[in-house]
Amino acid sequence: MTGAFEVEKGWAAQDPDATTREQLETAIAAAEAGDAGAQSQLADWFASRLEFGTAGLRGELGPGPNRMNRVLVSQAAGGLAAYLLSREPSPSIVIGYDGRTNSEVFARDTAVIMAGAGVRTTLLPRHLPTPVLAFAVRHFDASAGVMVTASHNPARDNGYKVYLGGADRGSQIVPPADADIARAIHQVALAPIDELPRSTDFVVADDSVVDEYVRLTASLGNSPAPLTFAYTPMHGVGWETARAVFAAAGFGEPAVVPEQLEPDAAFPTVAFPNPEEPGAMDLVLAKAAEIGADLAIANDPDADRLAVAIPASTGWRRLSGNEVGWLLGWRAAERAGVDGVLGASIVSSPGLRAVAQHYRLDYKDTLTGFKWISRVPGLSFGYEEALGYLVDPAKVLDKDGISAAVDFLALASELKATGSTVEKHLLAFAEKFGGFASGQISLRVDDLADIGRMMAGLRSAPPAEVGGIAVERIDDFIDGFEEYPPGDILRVHLAGGARVIVRPSGTEPKLKVYIDASSSDGDGAARIAAATAIVAELDAGMRELLA
Repeated sequence: MTGAFEVEKGWAAQDPDATTREQLETAIAAAEAGDAGAQSQLADWFASRLEFGTAGLRGELGPGPNRMNRVLVSQAAGGLAAYLLSREPSPSIVIGYDGRTNSEVFARDTAVIMAGAGVRTTLLPRHLPTPVLAFAVRHFDASAGVMVTASHNPARDNGYKVYLGGADRGSQIVPPADADIARAIHQVALAPIDELPRSTDFVVADDSVVDEYVRLTASLGNSPAPLTFAYTPMHGVGWETARAVFAAAGFGEPAVVPEQLEPDAAFPTVAFPNPEEPGAMDLVLAKAAEIGADLAIANDPDADRLAVAIPASTGWRRLSGNEVGWLLGWRAAERAGVDGVLGASIVSSPGLRAVAQHYRLDYKDTLTGFKWISRVPGLSFGYEEALGYLVDPAKVLDKDGISAAVDFLALASELKATGSTVEKHLLAFAEKFGGFASGQISLRVDDLADIGRMMAGLRSAPPAEVGGIAVERIDDFIDGFEEYPPGDILRVHLAGGARVIVRPSGTEPKLKVYIDASSSDGDGAARIAAATAIVAELDAGMRELLA
């Protein structure tokens, strides 16, 4: 067929990656021969384009504009360079990358395109955690930063996360910058990427930036009682940096999971490299049990998230992101001055608000994502329930799983020195602030349209009750709500103060449901039990609604 698949052939002609170019050329040849499967595959690769949004880019590796590849990343780099040059005459950028497939390749492509465009460019010296890149944006006073990572996504994915310096102080991009960058990328994509100027005139940073990150992060910790703890970087890039921080903070060397210690883009021991997923922490929990540890901790592959498990009366128990957030928030409130501010995403537990009220501190709810949390004015501590914690805003304006680990280790050490434990401290929290419980339903879909259908169903037929508990009102964020910008979010307020929030995931093909309840009746254990029972009722009710 003359003229068929010209767009696909044009993409293949400019693709510098032999693997994706061969995939594409093979599919084109098969499609031209009438292979329906190849035609369908090409349609998937080319029917749409990975959207550049407030998380930058993230998607599956492969050819075409609907996948992560060197052509798409080069277009993104060219567009971002044009955007930066439109903002200031001599912009600068620092670029980092993790251990995923093609992360270093994408980072180096970005460096040569940025340098070719006249942007002063610094490339971090090797694969490093995302928090180190976020720190480096401010450390180098850069105009912007790029981190090539897909964080905790499946092994087949990669991503491209953008930070802005200057007035944005090293935070992730938010509107309208994301749309402005997207427009610049689309303009660049009108021409082949080999027309982009390139230069190797960029700087590879030395270890001083990592050393300074380690020094400042270690200063958060203290160890009045020795701790035994197990650690895993979950096949990611956290170990080298975390190890140095733990040693400098006085916590010594953790027991590690050797199978997960070094970066491995295949993530062979976990179904999903996300500490939240069932089974992901099995190996580190086994190691912790083997040595009789005080704690088990895990970072996700780019080390911006932290998971914690403790030995409890019923065996090893992984703490929820909200529980870790409450305890670190309580700790932050005690050391904050009168002008301290606590913040959390709207889907995180109301428990942190109770802490702020107790200490007469300001509190701010934000939309999900640290791009919003990090921008709370005067922030002392912020978190979101998806294992993200910002404990040191003076150093990094993003979630940081290594600094959060240091802060939590210091808390555990202080408790141990007084004869207490983290488990007892959770009961003390309930006694002081109320018993809070949270739950989450995460519905993974194969067809993203299913998420839209479920959200539309809830809007067209809003429930009068959930799990036998009456609905008092529903906040719909679709056109904006109060001070919040528009978002595909429903917040359901129920009798007794419980709530349910439903939204699509911003990074994975999932519909997420967040359930929260609280109780102030009885002692700490009774309060937690009562709140937990309400969460269970609401969980069952939401599963029935969404079935």
